[in-house]
Amino acid sequence: MSRRRSANPRFSIVTPVYDPPVDVLKECIESVIAQDFHDWELIMVDDFSPTAAVPMIIGQYAQQDPRITLIERDVNGHIVAASNDGLAVAAGEFIVLLDHDDLLVPGALTQVINAVDRHDDVDYLYTDEDKVGDDGTFYGAFHKPDWSPERLRGQMYTSHLSVLRASVVREVGGFREGFDGSQDHDLVLRVTERARRVVHVSEVLYHWRAVEGSTAVDIEAKPYADDAGRRAVQEHLDRVGIDARAVAGAEPGRYTVERRLPPARSVSLVIPTMGQSAVVHGESRVLVVEAVRSALARTDHDDVEVVVVHDAPTPAYVLDQLREVAGDRLVLVPFDAPFNFSTKMNLGVSHASGDRVVFLNDDVEAISDGWLEQLVAPLDEDDVGLTGAKLYFSDQTVQHAGHAYYNGGYHHPFKFWTRDEVGPFGELVINREVTGVTAACAAMRREVFFAVGGFTETLPGNFNDVDLCYKVAATGLRTLFIANSELFHYESQTRVAQVAEWERLAVVGRWGTPTEDAYLRSKLAMPNLRRVKELPADLSGGA
Repeated sequence: MSRRRSANPRFSIVTPVYDPPVDVLKECIESVIAQDFHDWELIMVDDFSPTAAVPMIIGQYAQQDPRITLIERDVNGHIVAASNDGLAVAAGEFIVLLDHDDLLVPGALTQVINAVDRHDDVDYLYTDEDKVGDDGTFYGAFHKPDWSPERLRGQMYTSHLSVLRASVVREVGGFREGFDGSQDHDLVLRVTERARRVVHVSEVLYHWRAVEGSTAVDIEAKPYADDAGRRAVQEHLDRVGIDARAVAGAEPGRYTVERRLPPARSVSLVIPTMGQSAVVHGESRVLVVEAVRSALARTDHDDVEVVVVHDAPTPAYVLDQLREVAGDRLVLVPFDAPFNFSTKMNLGVSHASGDRVVFLNDDVEAISDGWLEQLVAPLDEDDVGLTGAKLYFSDQTVQHAGHAYYNGGYHHPFKFWTRDEVGPFGELVINREVTGVTAACAAMRREVFFAVGGFTETLPGNFNDVDLCYKVAATGLRTLFIANSELFHYESQTRVAQVAEWERLAVVGRWGTPTEDAYLRSKLAMPNLRRVKELPADLSGGA
C-alpha cells in the first residue's frame, strides 16, 4: 500500500548502500516498511554498487512507497560521503542511522517517538541491540547502560539504534571525512558534547546482521576503523579539555584513556590499619607497609601524603617501618575506640591536607604504573564525584570491577573472572560509569567528601561504601570504574562477610530497595562460578 510522504517527517532514516546481498537488502527495507509508526522517510544512497540489481531493487521500492528515496552516486566515495549525501536531503526532525544489511524491530520507531514525546529536549537517543545470523536466529543481546559518557570514550557502545536530532547533526557538520569505519562514533561524540539530553531506550530494537566481513562477526574485519575511532576519541578529549591520551586497546574498537594528573594536585592516601601481617605469595608481609610501599613506587606523582589511621594494638615496629617507607609524607593518626570503619576514614580525611583523597584498605598492593594518576585525574572533571580501581585477588581473578545494585541487593559483578578476560562487551577493560565502587580503593575531591557528609558512622562495618556511593549520586555526580588503575586486594576469596542485617536494612531504608542497575543489565556479568563455588554473601566495608 502506498503512503503519502510527509513534507517534514519525524524521522529520516539514512542508509548508505554498497553491494549488499539482494535478499538481505530487501529484508532491511521491509523492516522499515513494517514499522507501526508511519511518519518516516527512508533515504538510501547507493554508493556506486557494482551489482546493478542493488539500485534497481531500491528504485522498485521507491516507486511503490513515496517515503523511500533512492540517491545514486556516480562514483564510490565510501560511507562518509554516501551518508552525507543522505543527510543533505533529509527533511526529518531526527536522523536514524540504519546499515544496509540490518533490521529494525517493527515497533522500533514507536518506542523512540514515545521517548521523544516524554523528553522534548532530547538530542540523542540510543537503544539496545542484538545480532541476527544467516539462519535468522537472534542472539548476543547487548542490554546497554544508561548514558555513560566515559564508556563512549572507551568504545562505541551506543551504536545501534542511534537517533540524532537533525539540527544538531548539521550544527556539528555531519559525518567527517577521514573517519570511515568509525564515522558513527565520531559523530555521536560531537553530538553528545552539545546535546541537551541523551536518552537510552532500554529495549532491543535493532538486529545487527552477522555476515562475513561484518564487524558483528569479526571485530578485526575493518582494521582502518580502529585508528579512526582512536583519533575520534582523541579529538573529543581535546575539544572538551580533558588532558589525556587515547590509546588503542588490546582489542579493536576499544580504547584506553590515559589521563594526566596536574603536578600541583595534592593527594592524600587515607589508610586504616591494625598493623597485621599475613603470608602473601609465599612470604610474610606487614600488609600496611607493603600497601604504602607499592602505592608510592607505582606512581610518579610527587605531591602525595600518606595518612595512616592506626588502632592502639598496632605494633611500634610497624609504625617505624611506615616512617622508613613514607618519610616526611607520613601522617600518623591514632585511633583508640571500638572498630568503626566509617569513623576511622572520616578521622583520616579530617587530618589529610590533600585536595584529593584516596581511600585504601591496608591489604592492597598497587600493580599498575600510574595507578594513582589514572584513579585521581578524572576528578578534575566537575561532574565526576567518585572513582574506583580494578582489584584482584592474589590469584589474579577479579575482586572488584565496580558495584551493581539490583534484585534487592548490592553486588560485585565480574567477581572471579580472570585478569586476562575482557568481560562481556569489554566491561572489564574500559573505564565506565557505575552505580558504586568499593572503598577498598576509591578517590574523591575533598570538598565533595565533606559536602556529602563523608562516611555514615552509624554504618560501622558494612555497606558504608554503598551508602557513600548513593550520597554521591544524589548530588548528580558521576561515579567511574577505572580499569587501568589496578591493585591486588588480599581479601580471602572464600571469606563470607559478617554482615549485620540491620546495616543492610538501614541502607535500604535510606535509599530504597535496588531493583535494576542503571549501568549494568547483563546477566553475563555475574560472578564466574567456574572459579569459586562458595561466594561471599554481600558487600562489606573496609578494614
